[in-house]
Amino acid sequence: MISIVCPFYNEQDVVAAFFGRLIPVLNETQEEFEIICINDGSSDNTLLGLLAAQGRYRGVRIVDLSRNYGKEAALTAGLDIARGDAVIPIDADLQDPPELIPRLLEKWREGFEVVLAQRANRSKDDWFKSHSAGWFYRVHNRLANVQLAENVGDFRLMDRCVVEAIRQLPERQRFMKGIFAWVGFRTSAVEYVRETRTGGATKFSGWRLWNLALEGITSFSTMPLRVWTYAGVLVAGASLLYGAFIIIYTLIEGIKLPGYASLLVVVTFLGGLQLIGLGVIGEYLGRTYTEAKQRPVYIVRKTHEPGGQ
Repeated sequence: MISIVCPFYNEQDVVAAFFGRLIPVLNETQEEFEIICINDGSSDNTLLGLLAAQGRYRGVRIVDLSRNYGKEAALTAGLDIARGDAVIPIDADLQDPPELIPRLLEKWREGFEVVLAQRANRSKDDWFKSHSAGWFYRVHNRLANVQLAENVGDFRLMDRCVVEAIRQLPERQRFMKGIFAWVGFRTSAVEYVRETRTGGATKFSGWRLWNLALEGITSFSTMPLRVWTYAGVLVAGASLLYGAFIIIYTLIEGIKLPGYASLLVVVTFLGGLQLIGLGVIGEYLGRTYTEAKQRPVYIVRKTHEPGGQ
């Protein structure tokens, strides 16, 4: 069985087009399939569109979450209930082409347990998004122990054993790209050209992408904490050298009235450095606090199974 996992959040404009392209592709594989649609607290008519699709197409399962938990939680919900031997997360906006699925399956049948859908380029993105993505991958892979494949999103194929491994990871704040990479397994990649959105608008603003990048780095690296140890050593060393310079200068030239400008610069610089360091510590402390509460990643309001089950 093939399981397609797709989060939906206010995607009423693309539901019909999504199924219109996905179903023919799945039928051509001649494999049994299920399409797990996670309604992530949509405030529009997305759920009605999904229910209409369930009445029209076979194998559609709908998981209606109690509120909007975010894409990472919605993906987790889909992976938790997926029953397929191969599980494929995909976005509803059709930027990830369903027509690539047969190529993913072909690689899987060759023995690869993870098959990545890797973007050949970022020509469809604006300048800021394409360059910021490149910066993120470079910074993340330099700081973290887990290396992320560049230009790879959630669109991929995972064998059943990979999904079972992911389900064993208990963290509440989930950066799925990092989790996918952390579990490992034999991996291959298939290149494709990403399309423009079929309809609706992206749910990831620049601010949300920035927070997602912070989530990714702090989830899989303690280097930001270690950096402040080195920064403290450097600043303390510079202070000692400057103190030695002042003593020698005073012995040679005598005491002069120091300027307030240099003093103000030093005080504000060290104050800013301390606040940044506290912010980094707070980021990790906040993650520890969230994990300690052990709240569920998501809550299901209702599950709609095919045939009204």
